[in-house]
Amino acid sequence: MSVVVTPAMVGQVIVSGILSGALYSMVALGLALIFGVMRVINVAHGTILMLGAYTTFWWFHVLGVNPYLSLALSMPVMFVLGVVLERLMVRRVVNAPELSSLLLTFGISIALVNAIQLAFTSDLRSVEYLTGALIVGPIAFSKSRLVAFGFAVAITLLAYWFLQKTRFGKAIRATSQGPQVAMICGVNVERVHLFAFGIASALAAAGGSLVAVMVAIQPEMGQVWTFKSFLVIVLGGAGNYPGALLGGMLLGLIEQLASFFLTTQLSEAVAYLILVLVLLVRPTGLLGGRAT
Repeated sequence: MSVVVTPAMVGQVIVSGILSGALYSMVALGLALIFGVMRVINVAHGTILMLGAYTTFWWFHVLGVNPYLSLALSMPVMFVLGVVLERLMVRRVVNAPELSSLLLTFGISIALVNAIQLAFTSDLRSVEYLTGALIVGPIAFSKSRLVAFGFAVAITLLAYWFLQKTRFGKAIRATSQGPQVAMICGVNVERVHLFAFGIASALAAAGGSLVAVMVAIQPEMGQVWTFKSFLVIVLGGAGNYPGALLGGMLLGLIEQLASFFLTTQLSEAVAYLILVLVLLVRPTGLLGGRAT
C-alpha cells in the first residue's frame, strides 16, 4: 500500500529535524572546540553528556529540582570535572600523537561509565516532566524537544558570542589558529586549554540535561552521542565552529528525512553513508577545517 506524502508531513519532518539539529549543534560545538584548540580526539565527550543527564535525573528525583533549572547545576559541575580531567590527564597528551588522546579519553569514558553503572545500575531511567505536544496547524511540536531547542539555540549563541566577542574567547580562537603565535602574543595557552575543555564539558552537560527530559537514559548512552558529535564536526569541518552548527542541522534533517522515507533503523545508516561520501569528496568538511 502506497503512502501519500503531503506537504504537512514533509513540514513535520523538517521541523523535527531542525529541533534535533539544534541539540546536535550545541553538543558538537564542544567537541569542535576541544579538537580545534587542543588537537585532542575526545571520545569521552558523549560520556560527559551522560553524566549531565544523570545529574539532572538525580537532582529531579532526590531533591525535586526542575530539570531545566538543573542546567544551572549540571553545567558548572561538568565544567569543573572537565577542568580537573584536563589538568590531571588530558594535558599530558596535547602534543602527543592523536592516537594517544583517543586511547586516554576512551579509558576515561570506560571508567566513568562503570562508575555510573555501579551507582545507578544499567536500568533505564527517566525524568517524567514535560510530555505531550503543542499543535500548530498541521504541525505537532513535542513540548520537551521544543524547550530543548530553545535552550540549545540560546546556549549555542551565548557560546558563539563568547568566542567571537570576549577577550578570552579571542584568545581561544587565536590558540586554535596558531598556538605558538598566540603564546608569543602573550596568550597563556595552557590556561586556554584548561578552560576550553571545561567549556566543552559544560556544553555536553547541557545536552545531557535536555536529553534526560526527552528520552530514557542509561550509562552507555554517551557512545551514540560521541559518534553523532564526530559525524557533525566531520560534516561541518573539524575544529570549525560555524561548521559544527551547520553539521548539526544537516544531521538532524538527514536523520528525520531518512526515518520518514525509509525506516528508523536505516536513518542512522544513511547518516553514516553521507559521512563517508563527505570524507571521500571533501575530507575537510563542508566549511573546511579549523576556521573560526
